[in-house]
Amino acid sequence: MDLRGANVLVTGATGGIGQALATALAGRGASVVLTGRRAAVLEPLAERLGGRAIAADLADRAAVEGLLDEAGDVDVLVANAALPASGLLSEYSVEEIDRALDVNLRAPIVMAKIAGERMADRGRGHLAFISSLSGKTASGQASLYNATKFGMRGFALALREDMRPHGVGVSTVFPGFIRDAGMFADAGVTLPRGVGTRSPRDVARATVRAIERNVAEVDVAPLGLRLGAVLGGAVPALAAAVQRRAGGPRISAGLAAGQRDKR
Repeated sequence: MDLRGANVLVTGATGGIGQALATALAGRGASVVLTGRRAAVLEPLAERLGGRAIAADLADRAAVEGLLDEAGDVDVLVANAALPASGLLSEYSVEEIDRALDVNLRAPIVMAKIAGERMADRGRGHLAFISSLSGKTASGQASLYNATKFGMRGFALALREDMRPHGVGVSTVFPGFIRDAGMFADAGVTLPRGVGTRSPRDVARATVRAIERNVAEVDVAPLGLRLGAVLGGAVPALAAAVQRRAGGPRISAGLAAGQRDKR
């Protein structure tokens, strides 16, 4: 996919990772359409990058379809918006569960359906999903978040095969712990010694590479975390035991506490 002159829709563009994505895509010559809930952040960013801003709340089901209509012919969709959804399931109200499912899973699926059909008609385009290593390996106190990210991975891999005959690529990006911006950084949790992080710019660079080369999946994390994700997929019980010994419960509890106000 050649990003020069492409019309690219980026969701969740008001967060630090979303801003890095928007900046990197515009730097490759794309015309960016940025969406998020905070117009005060969105509009100056769009102006700086020569793009457009569309304020929208993806928890509003009607707003999702309206967003695609307002965005116009989208050549690339970057589904980045998500809610943390950390914590014990028993601590969530049904309304909070619905909101997490709507933003993290339903909205990307609906947007991929609408934008993907239009891309298929034109015979070109790309759908990129910003997921998490939590979509490859589960951890305690993250059952709802894991559910949305595991679901996104399965959806994207199957959709990639469905869209292949139509000239439309599909990629999923799996960040680990991201410093300086994003859900983990906002929670202010301290990681055990030796557990590395990556930056929002690393996520943006990986996403651009995945789009341009039509890479199915890209992990954005140090080697140890990437190996942990492989272990989690192959031997989940062993991975859970390793997480417990490495301080996983403390990290999960800290993430849940730091992200509680974002449900």
